[in-house]
Amino acid sequence: MSFRPTLPLHKKSSTAWLARQSRDPFVKARLSSPSSYRSRAAYKLIELNNKWGCFLSRPSLRSVVDLGAAPGGWSQVVAENFGWTHEAADNEEDFGLREETKVQKRGSWSTEPMNKTTRRGKIVALDLLPIMPIPGVQTLQMDFLAPSSARIVRDALKSPRNPEGTADIVLSDMAANFSGSKIRDSQMSLDICHAVFDFAKGALTVRTVDERGKASCGGILLLKHFAHPLLQEFRKEHLEPNFHLVHYIKPESSRADSAEGYWLCRGWLGRT
Repeated sequence: MSFRPTLPLHKKSSTAWLARQSRDPFVKARLSSPSSYRSRAAYKLIELNNKWGCFLSRPSLRSVVDLGAAPGGWSQVVAENFGWTHEAADNEEDFGLREETKVQKRGSWSTEPMNKTTRRGKIVALDLLPIMPIPGVQTLQMDFLAPSSARIVRDALKSPRNPEGTADIVLSDMAANFSGSKIRDSQMSLDICHAVFDFAKGALTVRTVDERGKASCGGILLLKHFAHPLLQEFRKEHLEPNFHLVHYIKPESSRADSAEGYWLCRGWLGRT
């Protein structure tokens, strides 16, 4: 799958874009936040996590893969939830991502994220573009569609808690550059969804049920898409048969005039 380089904006569209940016509360929050998120999209993930069960904050969570991760805003949010960074925001617009508590270390006191387990888990971020280092995140400049990518990611995720190297969560906020043709743009969104699903089905942790009937959470896929009948067919044919639950979400931080939305797919069944 090829992605075209971003095209230069014409003067009129550039002026409109700058005006919209100056009014956008999430752009303002990103620029003023002590967390220094690298993209506005970070606020979408914060909102999705906080409103849909804090899936990034579960103590049992061991591993997350962020596909198409550059410049790294989503990986920053994951790293904060894993206790790897200390820059979580402390104002209302930051959605209460972190509480602080004093922790005694070698006779002195310091401020740490209040996680049950600090600096836990493995986070792997992939993109064709380089990603500046993020504490707690292993960045891989590579194509996730490459034949070797599944093995490389699995090796990177392995740990004593996760000897198989499976991903408890796969994230994708990817989108192709818009062409202006609704048919072409919908097809590109569908192509990305297929590619992410193909990767996820070989990477996700499978939902299991023990002899007492207690089910494990199973892998989660958070997948961006753009609304179109083709995409709804994809959901019915590929997502709903293979996950315990599939939710459609359009976060408030997503622009109202955008057709983008997210599928939060819980409990990978491993049937495909």
